[in-house]
Parts: sequence; structure tokens; C-alpha cells
Amino acid sequence: MGVVTKRSSMTYFSDSKDHYSHRVRIVLAEKGVTVDLVEVDPVSIPSELSEINPYNSLPTLLDRDLVLYHTTAMMEYLDERFPHPPLLPVYPVARAESRQFIYRIENDWCPLVKTITQAKSREAVAQAQKELKDSFSTIAPIFSEKPFFMSEEFTLVDCCLAPILWRLDYFGVELPRTRQVMPLLDYMERVFQRDSFIESLTEFERDMRKK
Repeated sequence: MGVVTKRSSMTYFSDSKDHYSHRVRIVLAEKGVTVDLVEVDPVSIPSELSEINPYNSLPTLLDRDLVLYHTTAMMEYLDERFPHPPLLPVYPVARAESRQFIYRIENDWCPLVKTITQAKSREAVAQAQKELKDSFSTIAPIFSEKPFFMSEEFTLVDCCLAPILWRLDYFGVELPRTRQVMPLLDYMERVFQRDSFIESLTEFERDMRKK
């Protein structure tokens, strides 16, 4: 644990390509947090990170003696430590709903992303691409109700969803420009134009999306 005492500032070990790392970078940008950002190759984890994270995983957030390696824990910690602007609703019911939306993103869409990026079978990748496209197309109309995901304000839910949507071109998923899907496309552009989102992008991520 000697490495913990060597860093006096908050340090974020990030994978420059991964949507899980990206979601926390958005939170950091939203909060305006000064952080030592360390880009790490996931296939070559440095010993410095291995000493503090028993899973040798990315991303990892180090803040003095605190080490976090679960992105939801990181995001909520940052939201509580740096309360402005708030990224979770104030009221318990709305906060619980936001947490459940994040849970659904991680259970419904994140596994499809994992298949697309890691599966060796072309058939499996194609099926996951289709399921992701169909799922987003089906829910697209709900984005006409509020400016952000089921909310009047930008929240942690958007921080989890936006990195996946940004990568759709890269994943080989093209959403149809139909009347049904337009509310989602409008939402995407609205989020992608936020200063914090632009600031959160790595050089690799900037090239993911078609011009």
C-alpha cells in the first residue's frame, strides 16, 4: 500500500477506450474536479495499480487512502464529495429511481456492448448489434418527454448512457433516422454538445464517432 502515500492528489486510472472509464470522466468534468488522469493500457496493468486494486481492473479512483474500483461507487462518491452541480436527485424516491435506471443500463445494454467488443463469434456480435439497435429504437420515444433520461436535469444516469450512445458508430450500430427514433437522436446531440462531455473525451474517443 506504499503507493497510496506517494500521491497527494486525486488520481484516476482510466482506459481511454472503455465506456465504464468514460462515465466517470464525465462526472469529473461536470464537477470541475482537478484530478491526475492516468491512461492505462488494460492489457498491461502497471504494478502501481496492482498494489491498490486487488482486481487489477480499470477504472480505479484513488483519493488519498480511499481506493474505488466500481464505477457506480466512484460516481456517487464524487457526487457527494463535490455536491455542485448535483448529479442525483434530492428526494429519496427519485434517487432510488435513478439508481435503478443505472442498474438497468448495466444489465440490459452493457452485456450487449461486452459481446460486441469481446465476442469472437461474428454471429454473436451481429446478434448483439441488432439487439442494441432494436432496444434503443424501441425506447427512443421516451426521450421526447424530458430533456435528459427521465429527468429535467443531467444526472448520473446520463453519465452512464452517453458513453454507450457515443460509441454506436464504433460498435457498428446505426440508428434509423425515423420519426420514432428522432427524440433519442436529439437527446444524443444535446448531451454530446455539453462542455463536460466534450472535455471528458480522450483522443481515441473523439475518433470513434462519424463526422
